[in-house]
Amino acid sequence: MNTLGNKLKVTVFGQSHAPAIGCVIDGLPAGFAPDMDRVAAFMARRAPGQNAWSTPRKEGDTPEVLSGLVDGRTCGAPVAMVIHNGDQHSRDYSGLKRTPRPSHADYTAIIKYGENYDIRGGGQFSGRLTAPLCFAGAFALQLLEQRGVTVAAHIGQIENIVDAPPDFASVSREDLEVLLHKPFPVFDDTAGMNMRQAIEAARMEQDSVGGVIRCFVLGLPAGVGEPMFGGVENRLAAALFGIPAVRGVSFGTGFAAAGMRGSVHNDPFVMEDGRVRTRTNHAGGVLGGITSGMPLVVNIAVKPTASISREQETVDLETKEYSPLVIHGRHDPCIVPRAVPVAEAVTALMVLDMMLE
Repeated sequence: MNTLGNKLKVTVFGQSHAPAIGCVIDGLPAGFAPDMDRVAAFMARRAPGQNAWSTPRKEGDTPEVLSGLVDGRTCGAPVAMVIHNGDQHSRDYSGLKRTPRPSHADYTAIIKYGENYDIRGGGQFSGRLTAPLCFAGAFALQLLEQRGVTVAAHIGQIENIVDAPPDFASVSREDLEVLLHKPFPVFDDTAGMNMRQAIEAARMEQDSVGGVIRCFVLGLPAGVGEPMFGGVENRLAAALFGIPAVRGVSFGTGFAAAGMRGSVHNDPFVMEDGRVRTRTNHAGGVLGGITSGMPLVVNIAVKPTASISREQETVDLETKEYSPLVIHGRHDPCIVPRAVPVAEAVTALMVLDMMLE
């Protein structure tokens, strides 16, 4: 399934080394004039080849809009977009159908699709497919902004190094605005420097590291979402798990709640400037699957990059014997920094979808 959303539907298509990748966005309100310079700037945040912590693969990621915009405004038809691929080293992936890479989808894709599977660059499982997600998300972010909603994320953790976020109950738009202007978005710049050093150390050791992205949504009114299986957490988690390498999603205090007492974890209700708020925000802005009006706080765990340069163990699927594996190609020593705008994009798409409902 390559489509997310109910009222606002986004379908992603393509493979890493296909001629192009892209998306179709259906359900955008007519008359919306997206700022395409801002769309390009947002997409550039996830583009490869820009710094020491990303793959050196060069991709322009220039979107070509095929339909849905007339004189710069949405016309009610689906917006269709393609990004033409380039700088492909497909030969780096020859032989991987026999020797699947650990922690990749190679083995399960071969079982499901057989010889038809396009293994080049990870095919349809590649993080390359997050580029069109960012295009769609950039539209959603601008539409949410018009509704007074702000979405921004920071790198909450790399390996065992943790950033220091503001209090979940009092995080402000000013806090988030600072993040959006940083190439390495953290609140604590000292922690950010230590994180970059950890990424470089892993790269030098032909290894990789993972981390946590924390996404904030400010300005959401109370009452968005549904109970049980249509809850805000359910919908967001399902969409966020579509981002390659995501291994966990939690809200507010998340798993730390398991070690807290109710008297500590419960968020007391208070009146502030004539409106109901909570003194703390361990719940992360959602109660019973429905937004409470407090900041929405989403924690996203990202695994270490699966493709590492050091020798690993696998099996030869033809001989059924052990086979050492050295992965060639160009890969991020840490996916987390480039995944930050992807997390923002997917969160924005799902929040806007729920608001449109």
